[in-house]
Amino acid sequence: MKAYFIGGGVGSLAGAAFLIRDGGVAGDDITIYEKMPLLGGSLDGARLPDGAYSLRGGRMLTTDHYECTWDLLSSIPSLEHPAQTVHDETIAFNIEHKAHSRARLVDRNRFKADVTRMGFSMHDRMELLRLMEASEEKLGDSRITDWLSPPFFQTNFWYMWQTTFAFQPWHSAVELKRYLHRFMNEFPRIETLGGVKRTIYNQYDAIVRPLTAWLERQNVRFVRDTRVTDMQFADDGGKVSVTSLALDADGKASVVSVGDGDLVFFENGSMTDASSLGSMTSPPERLTKADSHGWDLWEKVAAGRPGFGNPAAFNSSIPESYWASFTVTCRDPRFFDQMEAFTGNAAGTGGLVTFKDSNWLMSIVLYHQPHFVDQPKDVQVFWGYALHPDRVGDFVAKPMSESGGAEILRELCGHLNFDPAIFEKASCIPCRMPYITSMFMPRKKSDRPLPVPAISKNLAFVSQFVEIPDDVVFTVEYSVRAAQMAVYELLEIKRSVPAITRHDKSFGVLVDTLERAFA
Repeated sequence: MKAYFIGGGVGSLAGAAFLIRDGGVAGDDITIYEKMPLLGGSLDGARLPDGAYSLRGGRMLTTDHYECTWDLLSSIPSLEHPAQTVHDETIAFNIEHKAHSRARLVDRNRFKADVTRMGFSMHDRMELLRLMEASEEKLGDSRITDWLSPPFFQTNFWYMWQTTFAFQPWHSAVELKRYLHRFMNEFPRIETLGGVKRTIYNQYDAIVRPLTAWLERQNVRFVRDTRVTDMQFADDGGKVSVTSLALDADGKASVVSVGDGDLVFFENGSMTDASSLGSMTSPPERLTKADSHGWDLWEKVAAGRPGFGNPAAFNSSIPESYWASFTVTCRDPRFFDQMEAFTGNAAGTGGLVTFKDSNWLMSIVLYHQPHFVDQPKDVQVFWGYALHPDRVGDFVAKPMSESGGAEILRELCGHLNFDPAIFEKASCIPCRMPYITSMFMPRKKSDRPLPVPAISKNLAFVSQFVEIPDDVVFTVEYSVRAAQMAVYELLEIKRSVPAITRHDKSFGVLVDTLERAFA
């Protein structure tokens, strides 16, 4: 049996690992096609030619929720500490560097907001309870604003929940409900981010590199700079089977035959598709799926096959799925020193600092240093993002989407009342991501395929755009769980996929949540 993975993101890497570890498949029989030079998909992080660093984002982890991810990483040795697994390394790091934010929200007067109260009215509480108790069938493809009134979106809770998970009021009510249930035990500590765990470095260095290295030792074949442009199918006893893959490697076309008994795993869609980077003086280029062709294959294979999902539900409204991030490389310690003094948090312990009254709705996070394996000792790196980058800034008279890195730093200094001179040796790399929250777009249940659709014999979907009951997208866990479910089903593996921990069924969690909601 041969196995082919389309896309080199964490879903494919995890799927290949599960095939080898739990399915007994030889690594020599596994091929991963990736159109980019680097593997890892959205879990990226790189040093640019000028010495500045860039990462599009970083997903937060929790020890209480990521059952499949920890199951996977418990089998992968750390690159720096080979006697430890990546799981053990990450747990040890977080025991030493505990998260407890002391400046979660900052207002327009540079005061740290009092977040000991969620700010709910009784009307807010009743509406939120009504949404949480509604069935997904009743919620359908409705938006959050269909269930919650305007005052709710001015509460401390919404500012913290929204910026922790990147929700917008127009996003899917179903997705918000799933988050409220899946992360209910985070509700009582949302202001401190006490449940958040981070990897020892950025997630490319901490997860992708050791996972890739392990797969390479198993002789998995990686084919980079190669895009799968089409699949051919055949009817097979009432189901469809992939029979071949069309490839494009730098304009050179070829076809790979998929034999009887072979398997294909497809990373359909991408939240970081059509991303682009700017510079200190220039904003990122405005790209779309027409430039990247990142959604083409899913659109082709889903046409006329309802079981394969509906990509148009997710990629048709960039203004509703877009936000921008930025990575700052500091060659002077003054900014980190002043931020640590202002927040009361050492770098790596505070999580997000959100400027709640900013037009851009800007947040930043200071990581534990170094954040990259090759980072010089005299360099510090932090990351930020804005949920409203098309609005005019408070201190820069243009939208973030039209700003270069220097202007973004000027806006940040304005909110902190810092002297802009602290950034005279810094580099700020803005990043535009037109589909970054496309997974949150309102959708019907049928718009996302199952990891293994009922009509499929040898094709599985492993991405943020599949349907997994009760779990939440925009997490590493979702891609890993989809891969594990797909591998186990297609290979009929008897080992159970780790169950989703239902904190929302815990009496203690319910009591703590009610106490915080009524504080």
